[in-house]
Amino acid sequence: MRPALIGDIGGTNARLALVTPGNITPHDIINLPCANYPGVIEAIQDYLSRVGATGDNAPREACLAFACPVHAERVKMTNNHWDFLKSEVRETLNLSLFKIVNDFTAQALGVPHVTADDLVEVQPGEGQAHSTRLVIGPGTGLGVAGVFPGQHAWIPLSTEGGHVTFAPTDDTERALLDVFLQRHKRVSVERILCGQGLLELYQAHCTLNDQAPRYTTPAEVTQAANDGDSTAATTLLRFLKILGDVCGDATLTMGARGGVYLCGGILPRLLDWLPKSQMRDSFVNKGRMGAYNADIPVWVVTHPWTGLLGAAEALHNEEVF
Repeated sequence: MRPALIGDIGGTNARLALVTPGNITPHDIINLPCANYPGVIEAIQDYLSRVGATGDNAPREACLAFACPVHAERVKMTNNHWDFLKSEVRETLNLSLFKIVNDFTAQALGVPHVTADDLVEVQPGEGQAHSTRLVIGPGTGLGVAGVFPGQHAWIPLSTEGGHVTFAPTDDTERALLDVFLQRHKRVSVERILCGQGLLELYQAHCTLNDQAPRYTTPAEVTQAANDGDSTAATTLLRFLKILGDVCGDATLTMGARGGVYLCGGILPRLLDWLPKSQMRDSFVNKGRMGAYNADIPVWVVTHPWTGLLGAAEALHNEEVF
C-alpha cells in the first residue's frame, strides 16, 4: 500500500513525513532547510529519494501545510523564496489527491490529536466540548487559527490574525511602539511576536535604556535572559505579556470557549519564564470581559510534530478542500 506524503513547511524548515493510509501517525520524518532548495518540488523529490518512496512506492496523495496564505493557485511563501503553482506540484509529482493548507490550519487540526502528555498548563479552566479552540503561537511569524468540532469532522478556521495592528496597553509599550515605527510604517502583532520580533523588541528596549545592543539573534537574547542579563530578561517578560494581550483579544474575537493552545517553536523554550511573566494576567485583563477569559483553559503545546498530525488529519477530512 502506497504511503501518503505530508508536510509542515515554515519560513525556515520543511518538515516532511509519510503516513500509512487510514492513519495519522507520521513516520520517516525529515527536517529540510528551505534555503537549501530552489523550491518545494526539489525538496520533496530529495525527501522521497532519501526515504525510498519512489517508483511503485511513490505517494499518490499529499497534504502540505505552508506558512503563508494558500487560497490562490499561486503560493508565494511569506518568509522564504519559494514560489510555485499548485497544479505544477500536483502534475510533477503525479498526485491523484493534493491538498494545501495554511500551516496554522494544520496546527489547529493537529491539536485534537495531541495527548495531555504534550500539553503544559498555563491557565486552568473548563473547555466547552462543542466550542471553538484557538490555536496561536510565535515562530518565524505569528500563526493564528481555530478549530471547531463539527458533526462529522474537525472544521478548521483559517485566519491571518497575526497581522492585526499592535495595540499598546501602557506607557512602556507606547514608547516601544514609537521605536518600532522608526523601522516599520505599520506595526502588526507579528512584528513583535516572532523570532525576529523578539530581537527587535530587545533592540527597542536598548534604545529606551540608551544602551548599545549586545546580542544579534533571538537565541542570544533568550540565553542572555537565562544568564541574568536584565535588559534581555525584561524583553522576554514583555514579549510574554504582549502575547497574553494578543491571545486574550483573539479568544474574544473567536469565542474560543474550547480552550487556547499555544504552539510554535518559541514558547516551549520559555516554559520557565511563563510563571514569572504577566502572560496570564494580560490574557484575562479585558475589562468587562475579564470573567469570560478567566475560566478558559490555556496550554502550551510541546508536541514536536503538531503540524504533521494536522496535515495527516486534513488529507481525508471532508471539511478541508
